Amino acid sequence: MAFTLKNWTLEKVGVIGSGQIGPDIALYFAKVLAPFGVSVVVVDVSADALAKGKAKLEKKVAKGVESGAFKAPEAEAMTASLTWTSDYGALKGCRLVVEAATENKDIKQKIVAALEAVVEPDCIIASNSSHMEPEAIFEKAKAPEHGLVVHYFFPAERNIIVEVVPGAKTHDVVTNWVMAFYEQIGKAPIQVGSRYGYAIDPVFEGVFQAAALQAESGAGSVKQVDEIARKALGLGIGPFTAMNLTGGNPITAVGLDHYTTKIHNWFRTPASLKALNETKGSWETAGRGEKVEYTEEQFKRIADAMTGAYFGLVGEIVDSGISNVGDMNMAVSTALVVKPPFEWMNEMGVNNALKLVEKYAADNPGFPVPRCIKGQAGKPFVIPMVFRRDVKGVAVIKIRRPAVLNALNLEVFRQLRAHCEAVEADASIKGAVITGFGTKAFVSGADIDMLAALKTAAEGEANSRQFHVTLDYIEAMKKPVVCAYNGLAFGGGNELAMACHARIARKGLKILAGQPEVNLGIIPGAGGTQRLPRWVGFDKALGMMRTAKPIDGKTALEWGLISEEVDGDVADRAVELVNDYASGKAKLKRINTGPIAGLPDSAPTLDIGHLSRKIDEILCSTVINGCKRSLREGLLLESKAFGECVATEDMHIGMETFVKEGARAKAAFKHR
Repeated sequence: MAFTLKNWTLEKVGVIGSGQIGPDIALYFAKVLAPFGVSVVVVDVSADALAKGKAKLEKKVAKGVESGAFKAPEAEAMTASLTWTSDYGALKGCRLVVEAATENKDIKQKIVAALEAVVEPDCIIASNSSHMEPEAIFEKAKAPEHGLVVHYFFPAERNIIVEVVPGAKTHDVVTNWVMAFYEQIGKAPIQVGSRYGYAIDPVFEGVFQAAALQAESGAGSVKQVDEIARKALGLGIGPFTAMNLTGGNPITAVGLDHYTTKIHNWFRTPASLKALNETKGSWETAGRGEKVEYTEEQFKRIADAMTGAYFGLVGEIVDSGISNVGDMNMAVSTALVVKPPFEWMNEMGVNNALKLVEKYAADNPGFPVPRCIKGQAGKPFVIPMVFRRDVKGVAVIKIRRPAVLNALNLEVFRQLRAHCEAVEADASIKGAVITGFGTKAFVSGADIDMLAALKTAAEGEANSRQFHVTLDYIEAMKKPVVCAYNGLAFGGGNELAMACHARIARKGLKILAGQPEVNLGIIPGAGGTQRLPRWVGFDKALGMMRTAKPIDGKTALEWGLISEEVDGDVADRAVELVNDYASGKAKLKRINTGPIAGLPDSAPTLDIGHLSRKIDEILCSTVINGCKRSLREGLLLESKAFGECVATEDMHIGMETFVKEGARAKAAFKHR
C-alpha cells in the first residue's frame, strides 16, 4: 500500500526532530497516512528527545481514543506506523521529509546535507522553520529545487493552517505538489513569498509586541492587557498567555530583532521580554476562573491600540506582496484564533479601521500605515472565497471556506456568478469544473448565520431567489459545467451541484449528498425541491428531503445523481470530462426543464419522527405542485414556499436549536 497524489507516491515519510513540534507533525502524518500503509520515521540525535517525543505522541493518541477522536484499531495502526530512531539511514526510501529541528541556520544546513546523503535526489525536503528564509536553509543544498519551507502552527496536529514557502530555486512542480498534498490530507495551506518570518508570525509576534508596549507604557498590567487584547481581537487566548503556553518567548525575541531590519523599524524586542528571557520566567497572566478588573477607559484605550496595530500588521503583509487579502483573512484568523481582519474592517467600515491604524502609527514611530488600507478607504475589501485556475483550457473554480466546510453565503454566490460569467465570455475556455477545498466537504450547506438572520416570509423568499439567480445562470451556461464532489454536499451544496450539467465524486464517500433542511425547520430553497426529483426520480428525491437522510457515493451512482466515482484526483477527471463534452467526444445530458409526468396529488404517508409536520406539509406541496410545472415555474414556487417556512414558529425553533446545541440535537418542533 502507498499514498499516491499526482504521480508522486509515498511509502515512507520522515520527520527530523523529536522536540516541541516534531512529534505533533509525526502524529498528524500517522493519522492521515497510516490507513494507506505509509510508515513514518522520526529521527533525532538525542535518545532522550526520542523517548520524550514518543511518550508525548502516545499520550495524545491515548487521549484521542478516550475522547472518541480515534477508534482503538486506528490508534494501534497509527502507533504501529511510527519508528523512532537516531539512524538517518532509516530515512532511505522517503520521498518527503519534514525537518523540524532547532531554529538555527547551521543546524538546519547540516541536517539538509545529512538527508541528501541518504534519500533519493528527488526527495522533497521541507523545513518547518518559523522565520528563516528557504534560501538560507537550502543555501548549500545539492538540490535546492526540491527544498522549501512548510510552517506549521500550534498545535501542529490540530491547527489546519500551513504556510508553504518556496525558495528562489524551488521548482514549481514541487511547490504545487506540496500545496495539493497538504490540502489532500486535511490541512489548509497558503503559499507565501519568501521573506523572514513569512506571513503569519509577524502578525502573531507583532500583536504580542503591541501588547507588551501597552503594558510597559502603563496603560495596564500584563494581566489587564492580556485580557483586553483577548476580548478586543477575539483571540482564543491573550498574547501573553499564548507565549507562556507555546514557550515562544526566546524565539519571539530573536524574530522581533530581525524584523527591525527585515521588515520595518517599529519591530523590536520589548525591554520586558528581554528581562523575562534573562530569568527564563513566564508572564503573570490570569489563573483559571480569575476575573481581571479594568476601567471602561482602560479597555477602550488598549482595545483601540491593539486593533490599530493588528490591522496595520496584516495590511503590511499584503503591501509586501508575499500574501494577499483572501489568504490573510482566512489564515490569520484560523491559525491564530482571532477575528478575520479584512472582514472585521469591512464590518466596522474601512474608514474607521484606517483611523485606528493612523492613530497607532502616530503614537508609535516607525509603524507604517498600509497602502492597501489607505487605498480602500470608503469602500469594503473584496475578500476572495472562490478561486479560479485554468487547466487544459478548463476553468477549475474552487470554493474555499475551510473553517465552515465551504458553506455558502450570498457573497460566495456572487463570486461564483462572476467567475462563471467570465468563463462564458472567455473564448479560450471550453467549460468549467466547480469543486470545494479539501476532502471533507464539497459544500456543507448554506451559512447557518445567514439563514438564522431571516425573520420574515419576504426575507426568506428574497434569499431563495438570490440563490436561484446564480444557480439558474450556471444551469443555463452554454459551456459544460461539471461538479467535482471532493467531499460531502449538504443542502445548498448539493443544490449547487445539481445546477451543474454533470456530477462526479471521489470514490468511497460514505456520505456524499443530503438535503437536511427539515432538521432546521425549512425546506430546500436553492432549487433542491425541483432539481433533485428531475435527476434521481420523484420518489427517491421526496424521501431524501422528508427524512433528511443522506446517501453515499455508491447510491448516488445507482440513482443517477453522479455519473462516476473517481479513484484519484476528482477535479482532474472533471477537467477531462469537460474537454470530452466540449469536443463532442461525450454527450452531455442536461436536466429536464419541463413538467414531470405521472405525479400523485399527495405525498405518501411517512413516519417523520420528531420533524415538523408543518414543514413537511409545505415541502410535499412544493415538490408535487412545482414538479407538475416547468422547472422555472417550480423554482418560483419553491422561493415562495421557503418564505412561508421562515414565517413558521418551527423554523426559528430549528435554527435556535442548531446554533445553541449543534447539528445532532433534535429540535422540539411545535408543528406550527
